[in-house]
Amino acid sequence: MSDLSFQKRLASEILGVGVSRIRIDPKRIEDVEAAITREEVKKLIRDGAIWVEPVHGIAGYSSRVRHAQRVKGRRRGHGKRKGTKEARLDSKELWMGRIRKIRRYLRYLRDKKLIDARTYRRLYMLAKGGYFNSLSSLKLYLRENNILKEAR
Repeated sequence: MSDLSFQKRLASEILGVGVSRIRIDPKRIEDVEAAITREEVKKLIRDGAIWVEPVHGIAGYSSRVRHAQRVKGRRRGHGKRKGTKEARLDSKELWMGRIRKIRRYLRYLRDKKLIDARTYRRLYMLAKGGYFNSLSSLKLYLRENNILKEAR
């Protein structure tokens, strides 16, 4: 096997890639060996005797599999956790989402005249005190205590 490192170096400079990505056609080794000028190497590149190996990307298959497992609830045990419970899921963000939904629903009920202003204020203060875990628990409370004026 002849030493083609000079031709490879020239080709890598011309093509603007690393030497390791330069490939030479095994059938045209004699032609490449004879090429000692930049012009000759450029001609061989045009002819297809020298070409650039494409960059290999990362398939990402294993990360997709891992993500699918995490969606199912796997790989989420104590050993995988780095941050505190608060860092992983902010309790204030949770509270804000919950209370805003409840208050929006209470406003809706008041504006549609399904509850009066006094009932609205009482329920609002209960919500503020954390009495309702979720919107569904508020609805359950309204049903059990027959608070709504009209059936919805």
